[in-house]
Amino acid sequence: MYRTKTCGELRLADVNCEVILAGWVHKIRKMGGMTFIDLRDRYGITQLSFNQEVDANLCEQANKLGREWVVQVTGTVKERSNKNPNLATGDIELIVSKLIVLNPSKTPPFTIETDTDGGDDLRMKYRYLDLRRTVVRQNLELRHRMAFETRRYMDEHGFLEVETPVLVASTPEGARDFIVPSRMNQGEFYALPQSPQLLKQLLMVAGFDRYFQIVKCFRDEDLRADRQPEFTQIDCEMSFVQQEDILNIFEGLTKHLFKTIKNIDLPEFPRMSYADAMKYYGSDKPDIRFDMKFVELKDLTEGHNFSVFDSAEYVGGICANGCANYTRKQLDELTDFVKRPQIGAKGLIYVRYNEDGSIKSSVDKFYGESDLRAWIDRFNANPGDLLLILAGETEKTQKQLSELRLEMGTRLGLRDKFNYKCLWVVDFPLLEKDEELGRYFAKHHPFTSPKPEDIPLLDTDPGKVRANAYDMVINGVEVGGGSIRIHDSELQKKMFATLGFTEERAQEQFGFLMNAFQYGAPPHGGIAFGLDRLVSIFAGLDSIRDCIAFPKNNSGRDMMLDAPSKVDQAQLDELGIMIKEKK
Repeated sequence: MYRTKTCGELRLADVNCEVILAGWVHKIRKMGGMTFIDLRDRYGITQLSFNQEVDANLCEQANKLGREWVVQVTGTVKERSNKNPNLATGDIELIVSKLIVLNPSKTPPFTIETDTDGGDDLRMKYRYLDLRRTVVRQNLELRHRMAFETRRYMDEHGFLEVETPVLVASTPEGARDFIVPSRMNQGEFYALPQSPQLLKQLLMVAGFDRYFQIVKCFRDEDLRADRQPEFTQIDCEMSFVQQEDILNIFEGLTKHLFKTIKNIDLPEFPRMSYADAMKYYGSDKPDIRFDMKFVELKDLTEGHNFSVFDSAEYVGGICANGCANYTRKQLDELTDFVKRPQIGAKGLIYVRYNEDGSIKSSVDKFYGESDLRAWIDRFNANPGDLLLILAGETEKTQKQLSELRLEMGTRLGLRDKFNYKCLWVVDFPLLEKDEELGRYFAKHHPFTSPKPEDIPLLDTDPGKVRANAYDMVINGVEVGGGSIRIHDSELQKKMFATLGFTEERAQEQFGFLMNAFQYGAPPHGGIAFGLDRLVSIFAGLDSIRDCIAFPKNNSGRDMMLDAPSKVDQAQLDELGIMIKEKK
């Protein structure tokens, strides 16, 4: 056999046992007549010891090894004289009596260490080497445990795991589909699913009652640190439920994962309306690890001939506790931050409420001390605090202020990755209007149910209709979202009409679903969690890439497989596809 033990399991209890290990050469250290090798496998590292005086040939053989060579060793476990408290196996070493090289290795293009010297593209090109790094492997092990615990929880709560097709029909709305040409039906195309949304609703019509799936989904959209063209969802649907039933089940799943994976007991998740999230945080995924809520000042700023405030639809700010001593350089840095093109503010107003009770602001020319004290009272500020204020169009300025709030939270050390704060955001708008196109689009998707009391507004004021929709947010990251679905075919027709669908187009795109609703569709709703995002939060990562085995880069390319790539003309001919040459 290749091994009798792994490199991570030997302990003092194994002293004097003869064992066989196999793995990769991690490090080589030569000290006089001794050679020490750290042998690594998936389970850990064991120190191997070779003594020139005991066996010169074996020691010489060891000295010829290189990093990442694959070897097999036989030896006797002994207690180490210089123990390593940083290793689980640090109390022992293996006195090697036999060494076999199973495979040599070229020198890796980067170090296989926690703090590697490889850049992102290089590591992605040699991802199979990057995965040998302990820190990356641990992320994949964490992902496995979370998927396993999810399946266990869902099974205990009566859910069936059902696989849905990967080749489906393309649907409008939402992100762009990845399109797959059909060879047998030339001129026609499949799409890769953005989610199993329609299929899981059909499973509810079929009477499956509680469905889940850990499923790959695909969206052809611009990439960010928390997005990949293919990603994994914990996808769920339930029948005969209301919103509260779904929130309770999946709050329970989240608490179960935190308890079993991180041994953390989470308190009850607060609920926040979308309207309050935007009013106080300027975001539908507020980070509630720290306070710093928005305070509106428009009514206190008018009539002082300060055109920036007078012409603004919205004036609001945040109170940074203990920051009145910020230097001019620090204030200029914050001003430059909000004026970045990605944020787009025209400037930043500040008010220092100094420790001695005095007040200094960037608008002293327009506002007297009594005016500024009214602002301070509105903020409930204390001596030593700093007020930071933006003005402009309401929605745009709230988003800018949200970015400023997060930046201040980071600067003040208030965004600890391992301080977990969860909440539900509820009562989203059902629709959003594209003013240029003059039509409404579904905020979530066209199968989301409106609040029952808001249904009449579909005929009179669609923009005010609230959705029976909800998002779970952890530390300012949306990790999951869902809704109660429309199960009445007449209401679904009304929804399609509000979205500008003709009856013919609605029937063409979604006829199979609307027809199914005529055969006794139960009330139902669901949710989907982003497994990649959830794992990255548990691991404290800034990007989801390091918890995906073989991710794409920021351009959507697989650097290792060199995909996407061109295909032979013969393949295109079979598909009936002609590539238009670029001019």
